[in-house]
Amino acid sequence: MPNITERLARVRQHMASLGLDALIIPRADEYLGEYIPERNERLRWISGFTGSAGVVIVLQDRAVIFVDGRYTVQVRKQVPGDLFDVLHLLEDPHLPWLAGQLEPGARVGLDPRLHPYRWYQDVEKTLGEVGIERVRTDRNVVDACWEDRPEPLITMALLQPESLTGQSSLDKRREIGASLAAQGVDAALVFAADSMAWLLNIRGQDVPCLPVVLGYGLLFEDGRVQFFTDPAKIPEGFEGHVGEGVEVLPEASAPGAFTALSGKKVLADPDTANAQCHLELLEAGAELVAGTDPVIQPKACKNAVEIEGMRQAHIRDGAALVRFLRWFDEEVAAGRLHTEAKLSDTLYDFRKHGEHFREPSFDTISAAAVNAAMCHYNHLNTDEVTRLAMDSAYLVDSGGQYLDGTTDVTRTVAIGNPPDEIRRRFTLVLKGHIALDCAVFPAGTTGTQLDVLARQFLWNEGLDYDHGTGHGVGSFLSVHEGPQRIGKQWNEHPLKSGMVLSNEPGYYKDGCYGIRCENLVVIREYQADTDDGPPMMAFEALTLAPFDQRLLEASLLTKDEADWIDRYHEQVFRELSPRLEEPDVEWLRQATRPLREMTGSEQRAEAY
Repeated sequence: MPNITERLARVRQHMASLGLDALIIPRADEYLGEYIPERNERLRWISGFTGSAGVVIVLQDRAVIFVDGRYTVQVRKQVPGDLFDVLHLLEDPHLPWLAGQLEPGARVGLDPRLHPYRWYQDVEKTLGEVGIERVRTDRNVVDACWEDRPEPLITMALLQPESLTGQSSLDKRREIGASLAAQGVDAALVFAADSMAWLLNIRGQDVPCLPVVLGYGLLFEDGRVQFFTDPAKIPEGFEGHVGEGVEVLPEASAPGAFTALSGKKVLADPDTANAQCHLELLEAGAELVAGTDPVIQPKACKNAVEIEGMRQAHIRDGAALVRFLRWFDEEVAAGRLHTEAKLSDTLYDFRKHGEHFREPSFDTISAAAVNAAMCHYNHLNTDEVTRLAMDSAYLVDSGGQYLDGTTDVTRTVAIGNPPDEIRRRFTLVLKGHIALDCAVFPAGTTGTQLDVLARQFLWNEGLDYDHGTGHGVGSFLSVHEGPQRIGKQWNEHPLKSGMVLSNEPGYYKDGCYGIRCENLVVIREYQADTDDGPPMMAFEALTLAPFDQRLLEASLLTKDEADWIDRYHEQVFRELSPRLEEPDVEWLRQATRPLREMTGSEQRAEAY
């Protein structure tokens, strides 16, 4: 177990040597990605907290960790309560809280590499208004105290062929460069690692679950790129692969390279690029133009090759999931109620033998009974060993990274004879999933405008879920990709043809159970019956896996909804059965048989 007391003492001693009264430590690293390498887990080092979001503020006389509602249980189990107070990240925002704790003239240390530039500007406003000084630390304070910090990994980049990307790097760079010229800017800071990976048609192994090479770049209006990363990661053949106009430079050389932009207009995204790069560009004399990363939109709208790759990845992934679900049913029927970890590991074993499989696309959410009520539960973040419980439901949310696509699928599965309440609410959730899947909408529609379709049946009974309904997904890239999103929170970006999103309504009863039904879908153009209306869009399901009919309350379904389930299951069987062997084919045949063949007692109790 780490000695958190000793670590805090070391950090406070170093703060004192720098004249700091407070230190802000986010759960982030200098690349601002969702997944970070072990050597950059600074918040975990100082607190013991393993969640994916949070902020620690260290004062000389106290320490506080801020987390959101996903982690209120986990944080109290992992973080020493005698050393840290716990506050809610949204209900008690950390910057206003800190402004109320310090006297005018106090000094707050932060590393501008670990924060977006917009946040950095907010710090100046929030703290500056009360006379508190913001101090940029030349070296990260935690790094200075972390004696056994892991060394950086040197992993070779993977050259992604045009047969999988559908477009060369040179063509991508020239097209986006031309769009920069049309905006009147000379260059753009392309900061997100997945944006650079897509732009250069490369993938990497620098962080778990996200196949990117850590680094960032400058894209010029003529299509040239300067890529700031570790040159030791660049494989032989890179120059021929990317085409002319790509220069690979060490990250440490970036400030010097920025000097060539003095007097030039540089597009930079203050919400996704770190403050350090913004400050270095300003210090070099560049004129910053705030705007969205120019790679995000074209990356989100998959071309025909990428979409076909996603389809094929989902077929292989679906076959692996079916093998797992059949095994799962047999184990439950035999009375072998496994642990969440065993189930997660077994699903991984089924996936890893699939063609083109590289790694999971995120940590599997393997949640039995009450743990499923925590929508972002991770069995790896608890010391407790939880087994399946009879007459309940099991939620498994998982995915894979394949060379030709990224998958993300959630299924909720009956164990024994779940109570009527679970079956009713599962049906309400699936009805919402079907309503969203069937949506036809005009071009220009945003995900916010569609979100109510998935929630309507829960709302009718006074129920809801506290997460978004859909997130974007990359092509052998990030399983959480922007700018597209479906949720209550306003999203200004229209849904466009080629975008891939999740469709994942759910319901979670605290301390009891959780339900989620998730497929990935791709947006396609829809041919309406009339030719005098606007261009229309619709969704096409990519995920192929049966929904557990034993959890359905058939009386709640309309004929159209029942027909949708039968059509979807017919497609699942048609696409997956050629990839399976007996007895998996027979299990799948039973799992996807038409609803009219299932009596109420069979839905309630029969194993597939």
